[in-house]
Amino acid sequence: MELTGVKKHLLICNGATCVKNGGKEVAKRMRAEIYKQGLSEEVHTTLTLCNGRCEEGAIVISYPDGNWYKKMTPELGAELVQKLFNQQLLEDQLAYIYNDLMFVRKDKVVKN
Repeated sequence: MELTGVKKHLLICNGATCVKNGGKEVAKRMRAEIYKQGLSEEVHTTLTLCNGRCEEGAIVISYPDGNWYKKMTPELGAELVQKLFNQQLLEDQLAYIYNDLMFVRKDKVVKN
């Protein structure tokens, strides 16, 4: 796939545990929402194997921002697609954020 013009890359875990937790359905629903919103030229999705966060699956990672989303469901996947393009986060599902230096657990982020 040509990536020129792509603004977001969503990595959707389809490792064994995430699949048990609905990873395939999350991917289907996210891809349907991307199509529905007319974002097919702006969003690329990739199904990955295990991302190593099985206890938080199904996992979705959004790049280039570097946010890791946990316990995703098909409904939350559709909501994430909508929020990403309004520069919003799916706050309750955030597991890790990238703070321009490193990944940090969301619950360890100090707010000013």
